[in-house]
Amino acid sequence: MDHTMSADGAPIAFGRHGDGPPVVIVGGALSASDAAVPLARALGESGLQGITLDRRARGESGDVAPYAIEREVEDLAAVIEAVGGEAALLGHSSGAVLAHFATASGLPVSRLFLSEPPFSFGERTSDPRLPDRLQRLIDDGEAAEAVVLFQREAVGLPEQLIEQIRQSPLFASLVPLAQSAVYDATLTRDLAAPTVAMRELSLPVTILRGDPTFPVLVRAFELLRDAMPDAEFLVVSESRDHGMDPVATARIVSERVLSG
Repeated sequence: MDHTMSADGAPIAFGRHGDGPPVVIVGGALSASDAAVPLARALGESGLQGITLDRRARGESGDVAPYAIEREVEDLAAVIEAVGGEAALLGHSSGAVLAHFATASGLPVSRLFLSEPPFSFGERTSDPRLPDRLQRLIDDGEAAEAVVLFQREAVGLPEQLIEQIRQSPLFASLVPLAQSAVYDATLTRDLAAPTVAMRELSLPVTILRGDPTFPVLVRAFELLRDAMPDAEFLVVSESRDHGMDPVATARIVSERVLSG
């Protein structure tokens, strides 16, 4: 992993796969850069440079309080500068919300890809106090309970699946990411729908979803189609259950980035 420094002094870790035009992968909640490695490698094999990222409070990246969405925009700005000064962004889930907002904030983004952003458009709401409740659990030494609460209220996982995850080896890798769950809960609360600037981007935007995927994400996809009629919308049959298929996604991205 390489490291760069964000504007507030937080070190941000990123990895490179391939030698072509850079595509920065912005992961979703409770994930770190390792989850994006298969996709980054597929991008590298398709003629691009796949950039994996530890968002702040994840993996090898640091953190500086207090949190604001703008700090994560500055993180992305630092990574883009480190990989050449301009890049395409490929965001997944809450990472798609962040990538969308960061692009509208004026970062040097050549092309934007959004995979299953969980915009609710006000049709469903979670407790606006959820970020504070999560933070209190973490401050009290209950990071595992914070992860469970996030899965229950922010993601909407059924109790049976939450318990299965908790009893699996995967759970131990999620607990160190609990602080970042506070940030994702803040992000999706404050950006329940794209802002006017996000809807009116002048660069090419491609919005992806898998089939099948969660019904709320299908609904978000349809509402985005109404809100952003100039964007390209693709259903990727190889991507399933809120995951991006690396090969299919790399093919879609490379065809568009390399064609100019």
